[in-house]
Amino acid sequence: MTIHKQPRAASDQTMWDAVLGLHAFVERQLAHTLQRRFGVGLSEYRALETLTQAENGERRMQELADHIGLGQSSVTRLVGRLESAGYAYKDTCADDRRGVFAVITDEGRKHYQDARATYADVLSSALNTASSDDQLARAVQALRSAA
Repeated sequence: MTIHKQPRAASDQTMWDAVLGLHAFVERQLAHTLQRRFGVGLSEYRALETLTQAENGERRMQELADHIGLGQSSVTRLVGRLESAGYAYKDTCADDRRGVFAVITDEGRKHYQDARATYADVLSSALNTASSDDQLARAVQALRSAA
């Protein structure tokens, strides 16, 4: 019995390419709108969202990095930008002086709340626009049916 894996690999590659294309398209739409309307990048928005949802509005820097998909040095710079804008600050752990937390401020919470509806609208609009493209439509349909 001969097992042919080539057609599956080709269809997997085609689907993956569609997912990557969809991801790139949606991320561009979100990033452009958040920067233009709220003066924050997509990573900053996601950091504010993560901190807003965290217990006490704080996360260890490494947890924040892992959660939003950045490296340690990138998240340190990101939190520095949030700190300069008054949206977050760094704090040391009372139990472990080596541990550093990112903590959202009231202004950061407000800024996130202000941007949240726009983010949701742009996400939905981008997915609707992408679903009119034959190649991206399958990825949109699969993602929406999985949710």
